[in-house]
Amino acid sequence: MVDRLGEFVMPYQQALETEADQHPMHLYLQGLLSNLEHKNAEKIAALVDVERQILQDFIGTAPWDHRPLVAVLVGQVTDELGEPDGIIAFDPSSFPKRGSHSVGVKRQWCGHRGKVDNCQVGVFMGYVSHRDHALLDFRLSLPEEWARDEHRRQACHVPQEVRYQTRQEQCLEMLDLWGAQVPHGWVTGDDELGRHTWFRQQLRARGERYGLGVPCTTTIRDLEAPWPVYQGRGRPPKPPWQSVTAWRTSLAPDGWTRLTVRDGEKGPIAIEMSTRRIQTRLERKRTGAEEWLVVTRRPLADASPWEPQASRDACDQDTRYRYRYYLTALGGSEVEREALSLGELARVIKAGTCIEASFKRGKGEAGMDAYQVRTWQGWHHHMVLSLIAVWFLIGETHRGQQWTPALTLPQVRYGLSLLLLEVFCTPGIDYICRQVSRQFMRNELARFYHHRVRKCTPPRKLRREIQ
Repeated sequence: MVDRLGEFVMPYQQALETEADQHPMHLYLQGLLSNLEHKNAEKIAALVDVERQILQDFIGTAPWDHRPLVAVLVGQVTDELGEPDGIIAFDPSSFPKRGSHSVGVKRQWCGHRGKVDNCQVGVFMGYVSHRDHALLDFRLSLPEEWARDEHRRQACHVPQEVRYQTRQEQCLEMLDLWGAQVPHGWVTGDDELGRHTWFRQQLRARGERYGLGVPCTTTIRDLEAPWPVYQGRGRPPKPPWQSVTAWRTSLAPDGWTRLTVRDGEKGPIAIEMSTRRIQTRLERKRTGAEEWLVVTRRPLADASPWEPQASRDACDQDTRYRYRYYLTALGGSEVEREALSLGELARVIKAGTCIEASFKRGKGEAGMDAYQVRTWQGWHHHMVLSLIAVWFLIGETHRGQQWTPALTLPQVRYGLSLLLLEVFCTPGIDYICRQVSRQFMRNELARFYHHRVRKCTPPRKLRREIQ
């Protein structure tokens, strides 16, 4: 497996502009796939027995472009998982931070913690097919105050051409870039994306079928409800505007259809769904296009603890069920509308959960959230290498499942980490001395910079060696 990792990384190494960056990339990927508790540059350097500054410079300040690596990744995922009815899924993911100096950090909604907190947010594009799912591309969400602050931009090396973009604009940028290359039949996203009517209009203008989450406060008009009786004066009355929550509470008990979405660890996972043809209200009280409203409900006892929670009003619940709401575009013909089955809608809705599982893979197995970098380049470098590491694990899992169908991706990563331990951790006298020397030097450097930041006189023994 270690040899296959060397072969796997070759196309990505060739995509780098300079040969000097090729060797550190292989080492960094091995560190991400190891059993380290904290997979940052310092810990990885200690594992692979190289100088810490080499990997820190490679990730944090080296000028290599991550976009050619993304192009290689997208091509490989498309060749392996591509299907005509595949699903492109967009989803923001948050990375909690303590300080205020990391690029793009601010107090904002942190889905990881389910509250407003100090964090960075990345917007990710994933791909879901019947075979598996993987993350393809990403954008760092740069807040508007960061985009205007020239001092903070320079401190974090934000390129001059980078300007403020909404997360919906970032999603459309990735869709325009990769939509023609990635075979797909649907586009999906959570309620943070779906609540904006402009985003849905842009998808319809591009001819995309979408299934987007919307908040429980969305205002709709039921087009299948009986119209109020006309009294003979004024305009004929129309069905009233109401929130999706109010509409759902008036739904008859027999208005739900039960569907099995997928097989879970404890048995089949089922949801109940209901659909209705509706209109939404645009800005300034204008009437929007006709769309399908899809409402799902699951018992509170079956709710997964890591279900996507993009905002406070992403869902609502009563004493028995949790409800989520989605909008999808009506087809252009009656045939397309009839072909829009509940099973197909359930598959599209399930894609959002698959992308959350992709985040769980990246953060749990490949150190996606374990970075300690503050710069624009450092964030993008770490993210692309994390996605590449997860993609390698997906390929090895598929290979192993040919002989052991029950094999899981965490088991593959654990086995690889043991092999890497055998490769790197062969404790001889020289190895132990180097590790102890690095730790002592790290402690002395920390003391030195502690005094320098506070404008104190550093210890005498450090003045000559460290300055």
